[in-house]
Amino acid sequence: MRRILLAITIALLANIAAAQTYDVYAIRYATIPGFPVNGLIKGADESRKIDIAMMVWLVRGGGRNIVVDSGFYRPQFFKSWKVNDFVRPDEAVARAGVKPEEVTDVILTHAHWDHADGADLFPKAQIWIQKDEYRYYTADAWQPDGKHGGIELEDMAYLLRANTEGRLHLVDGDREILPGVRVFTGGRHTWASQYVAITAKPGPIVLASDNMYLYENLDKHLPIAQTFDAASNLAAQDRMKTLVKDPRFIIPGHDPAVLTRFPKVVDGVVHIE
Repeated sequence: MRRILLAITIALLANIAAAQTYDVYAIRYATIPGFPVNGLIKGADESRKIDIAMMVWLVRGGGRNIVVDSGFYRPQFFKSWKVNDFVRPDEAVARAGVKPEEVTDVILTHAHWDHADGADLFPKAQIWIQKDEYRYYTADAWQPDGKHGGIELEDMAYLLRANTEGRLHLVDGDREILPGVRVFTGGRHTWASQYVAITAKPGPIVLASDNMYLYENLDKHLPIAQTFDAASNLAAQDRMKTLVKDPRFIIPGHDPAVLTRFPKVVDGVVHIE
């Protein structure tokens, strides 16, 4: 009997582990005012402007503190862009109750400066990025026929260093990288951008990042303006819909409405529930 009870207990614990669920938070660390909407939505009216939210996401549960995208903080970006209400990304995450050294994992959806520049702010984190994204932007992108717009050499040098330190994980396509955390390629915003699906307490949540800039992309089935392939971007949006029970849990990368659609935790932080 004791052996049977022990077996049942082990099975229950295994099921609990397999069914790991998380709390997910959207964290705004800055605003870029007056951004042209036609730089976000293909074919949008050139006169439209929007104050875009610069966001990272925090995923908490099962002993892990996962940051999805790491924002930016280096001085050169403030010379190129008007930035309002800036809080360094690690300090913004701390507002949600997690210190930088407590972050266990950083998932980079892509290598653009406003999503990957702050990876070094989380010094103990394991870093996850698509293998093809990493390889392209550390090699072919800098060849004469390569494309490296929006990629910073300093950011890629840090990822190279993290790789030599054994903290960089190269993800090969669609897969579960942590219990209850899956990544999917799609959208081709960059060479091999990815989005993240989280098994969360209210149900599955998709963090689209720049594979979907605004809710309008999804609502009107419009591709993002900056992509290698508009058709693949629309296909990615369609696939996102199959991963959630409710489309309101598909979270765009820069829509300020994210901060008003979900309950406020503290200034600049909302709980996606």
